[in-house]
Amino acid sequence: MEAMISSFDGTKLYLNKEIPDHARAIGVIVHGLCEHQGRYGHMAEKFHQAGIGTYRYDHRGHGRSEGERTYFGDFHELLEDARVVIDRALLENPDLPVFLIGHSMGGLTVSLYGAAYPNQRIRGIVVSGGLTHDTNRLVSRVPGGQDPHIKLPNSMGDKVCSVTEVGEAYKKDPYNAQTFTIGLCYALQEGIAWLSENAGEFRYPVLMMHGEKDVLVNVKDTRELFRKVSSADKQMKIYGGLFHEIFFEGCKEKVIGDVLRWMAGRI
Repeated sequence: MEAMISSFDGTKLYLNKEIPDHARAIGVIVHGLCEHQGRYGHMAEKFHQAGIGTYRYDHRGHGRSEGERTYFGDFHELLEDARVVIDRALLENPDLPVFLIGHSMGGLTVSLYGAAYPNQRIRGIVVSGGLTHDTNRLVSRVPGGQDPHIKLPNSMGDKVCSVTEVGEAYKKDPYNAQTFTIGLCYALQEGIAWLSENAGEFRYPVLMMHGEKDVLVNVKDTRELFRKVSSADKQMKIYGGLFHEIFFEGCKEKVIGDVLRWMAGRI
């Protein structure tokens, strides 16, 4: 099912919901900066084969969702858009365990959710290459006091994955943004700072994953978040030799399989 749904402030978000027959769990997949939910179709297919339904949505200002392109007024827009989709998944699947899976900026999003809403019916959270500390100053290098609507070039295509074809496809994808706004950078800076202060409120079972050779989001971000969260059930997997997009690397079947096995152990 594809639909445009209203977020907390009326902004329309593009939602792709796919539930296989006899589903045993639900996964809400949250994409990263400048990309869109459609890139995770191969991952969703593996979930469906394992009996796990998926909810995928485009962040506001991304893909087919409404909103100024790649712009957030503050980090609460990122968080509350996710909450709207997650609430829908919980409401529509009252008898199934619900998991969150977020990559990069999506990893920050699900981490913010885990800290901001610690008592929801969420069975577990998977954070992939989460931009949760910004050790590499991907967005923190942008100084304050600038026009938040100014656009910066997206030069991440050659750095997302060690598989050349993935980087080439990334740059050609019409739904991937070629620029992102300073306002988005400011919002992420605020969200990262808030998470740093509140990560101790995160108590959900969590699997944190990261590519060791990620030059966009440093693996130290994941190590720092792992140290700060209060989860009794927490695991961390660092993949040697992999770049930022571990779900697209040559060994993606193994990486996605690791996620599915972790989820299966908590269903």
